[in-house]
Amino acid sequence: MVDRAARAADLADLDAAVSDCFACPRLVDWREEVARTRRAAFRDQRYWGRPVPGFGPPDARIAILGLAPAAHGGNRTGRIFTGDRSGDVLFAALHRAGLANQPTSVAADDGLTVRDMRIFSAVRCAPPDNKPTPQERDTCAPWLHREVALIRPTLRVVVALGAFAWAAWWPVLLHVYGIRPPSPRPAFAHGAHWSGTAAPDLLGCYHVSQQNTFTGRLTPGMLDDVFARAKQLAGVD
Repeated sequence: MVDRAARAADLADLDAAVSDCFACPRLVDWREEVARTRRAAFRDQRYWGRPVPGFGPPDARIAILGLAPAAHGGNRTGRIFTGDRSGDVLFAALHRAGLANQPTSVAADDGLTVRDMRIFSAVRCAPPDNKPTPQERDTCAPWLHREVALIRPTLRVVVALGAFAWAAWWPVLLHVYGIRPPSPRPAFAHGAHWSGTAAPDLLGCYHVSQQNTFTGRLTPGMLDDVFARAKQLAGVD
């Protein structure tokens, strides 16, 4: 898997390779079990049931780094943050920011496009209880490293959704940019900002999970502020 990630010549090649990964037995079993049993509301649909690749153009100046696909979201539709409530919140905010052409993301063929931005996750398979292990994060890391390497020429800002994604970013500095991560690592917080001299700026944002959005821990205004800051740092109009 490490060699296959390194050989990916472009994003299309990488996406195809990601979608055919079987490196983590626990995640493979779970994603396929969910795809077989399905949720009652989606029983007439055929689930994707595979790792979910990134989404967005190759000249992205902003990257959004998430945790992992949702069992009945990306694992069902085959597109990250698509078909679940987290995606509803995220794409509504991206549309308000002028980074998405529509405020909803319900299916892989719904006409959604994004500009100046690429979205991907630290772990590419849906995990049980939305909780991948650190070992699974590290096993999946070569896909993340190669994806960042492919968009490195234009990438200026990374928005990490949650502490798990924030932690997953630091090894990228070493593997992609040849930069030793800071020690101690900067703590995750909503609105946290780390800036390096030869790497993209890193912004922290609470994850767009129902737990955060339903309780008011993360509000639409807070998301708008993060994406406005990301656009400013990336030089996106």
